[in-house]
Amino acid sequence: MRKLKKRGNMNDRIDVVLRKFRSRMTSYPPGMCPLSLYRSLLQISMNQSCGKCVPCRDGLAEVDYMLKSILNGDATPDTLERMEKKCRMIAQTADCAVGVVGANLILDSLTEFADEYESHIKNGRCFENEIQTIPCVTLCPAHVDVPGYIAMIKEGRYAEAVKVIRKRNPFPTACAMVCEHPCENKCRRTLVDAPLNIRGLKKYAVDQAAADTVPVPKANVKTGKKISIVGAGPSGLTAAYYLSLMGHEVDVYEAHEKPGGMLRYGIPQYRLPKDRLDQDIKAILSAGDINIHYNTKVGRDITFKELREKSDAVYIGIGAQLGNRMPMENADAKNVVPAADFLQEVAHGNAPDLTGKKVVLIGGGNVAMDAARTAVRLGAETIHVFTRKRDDITALEDEVVGAMQEGVRFRTLLSFLNIEADKETNEVRSVWLQPEILAEYDQYGMMTTEHSSEYPYRFPCDLLILGVGQRSDVADLEKEGVPVERGRIIADETCMVADMDGVFSGGDCVTGPSTAINAIAAGQVAAYNIDEYLGYHHKIDDDTVIPPAYPNPCKPTGRAQIMEKDPFERKTNFDGIELPLTYEEAMREAGRCLRCDHYGCGVMEGGRGE
Repeated sequence: MRKLKKRGNMNDRIDVVLRKFRSRMTSYPPGMCPLSLYRSLLQISMNQSCGKCVPCRDGLAEVDYMLKSILNGDATPDTLERMEKKCRMIAQTADCAVGVVGANLILDSLTEFADEYESHIKNGRCFENEIQTIPCVTLCPAHVDVPGYIAMIKEGRYAEAVKVIRKRNPFPTACAMVCEHPCENKCRRTLVDAPLNIRGLKKYAVDQAAADTVPVPKANVKTGKKISIVGAGPSGLTAAYYLSLMGHEVDVYEAHEKPGGMLRYGIPQYRLPKDRLDQDIKAILSAGDINIHYNTKVGRDITFKELREKSDAVYIGIGAQLGNRMPMENADAKNVVPAADFLQEVAHGNAPDLTGKKVVLIGGGNVAMDAARTAVRLGAETIHVFTRKRDDITALEDEVVGAMQEGVRFRTLLSFLNIEADKETNEVRSVWLQPEILAEYDQYGMMTTEHSSEYPYRFPCDLLILGVGQRSDVADLEKEGVPVERGRIIADETCMVADMDGVFSGGDCVTGPSTAINAIAAGQVAAYNIDEYLGYHHKIDDDTVIPPAYPNPCKPTGRAQIMEKDPFERKTNFDGIELPLTYEEAMREAGRCLRCDHYGCGVMEGGRGE
């Protein structure tokens, strides 16, 4: 009798290999040729083929041969046409998903990267002459020299680490606490174990050397030029910081009584203690001639025309601080409030007492999570977050987990139908929800839903928070001729406003609601382009010298995590929730850096190489 052998051990070993392979895909570096990536994915399909059907077994190999000729610069336009026909044939005739998906993958690439194919065939190279760049520097919107300041931390030079950060980002403390850290997304350390905790290391640096104790670079000689900035949020203050260091005089007009924008009035105290934010702002204001006019709204207290007349250039960085309401009946009922407005009221000291109240929150972004966790701290009896599908919960995973730990309840596959309000008091009484079921993916790869056969149901609540986005307060500016489309100021990638000489704009009022680091990046870009517009080409130098890079043995090591206070403790107050890294954790984490600015990458985009 033939003996059967277990295959479990072999499959387990293959799973280990696949986990390592997934880490390679996750850390696929920016700047690489997209056609090379597609060929790698095609070869995965070839390896998965069982070999029983000809379209999959032989057809994919022929497509791979043609794609190789394109990458080598040996192809003609006829090659492209033959490859497309071959893929369509495979997609229509292959027996299983391996061949169909592999062929459709290449068909998608023909549409998505048509310019790349054309460039490879005509010129024998990538469309934009792509070259591998340092992932953390490239993916940081402000292009902060991440390997540089981590090397400083490793040597215990914390003040100099802050200087390196501030060369590109004047909010090292705020970003150390609230940044979404896109710099970690493709960290090459993932090839070994897990991405570096870059935000954690930045926080360790500013915990050791407070931003307002680290001197800023010496300002350039005065130019005699004056720039007016509308808004003292992260974008406006960033522009003010760099422009003042360049030697220009800066007047900032802020509608609130304090600076910081949404960093102060939109992010709760437990995430960003305001005394820590003030450390960044104090350092920024020490840079040079920066004068902030508080409680001054452009369009109300001073006209935009007056601003232009008294300035050599104007930068608009007003953010997106107005919360959206939904176009439905009773959207203006009492106790129905946009999440952004709710957070601002709390920040201004007008927090409602939610003791014993049932709170419903519609939306799953970071602002929605901030609102939900704030409601917890205000004593709400229950907080339910409803979204149509799991993909609609776009907040950082740590924020979602933190909310769950603090008692926030999440329900998905529910669409929001309408609001029920008391006819006499006009106070919200409940929301009506329609159960959904998952359906097909759309053209952008996003899952869609459709109504379930289940009936809608009523969910009682005492407070309804709408976390459905924000918008900019551009009405007064639009009246004075600033071009606006769909509530956003029209500006190009250099931050120059369309058809308005000397007027620049950036951040959320141009892009729509985004992150603090994107607003900071926009302020930086605007500052340098305003300087160029005024006829200068200033560079801001510091006195830091990055330590040399030493080989890393690539020994797998656990990633240091920022620990938080116990949920049952932290949800009772608005004190900061994060605990500091220990010295040992910080040194070990800094030692995990592979120093991609020296090893293994072609160019340092936006870093020391400039």
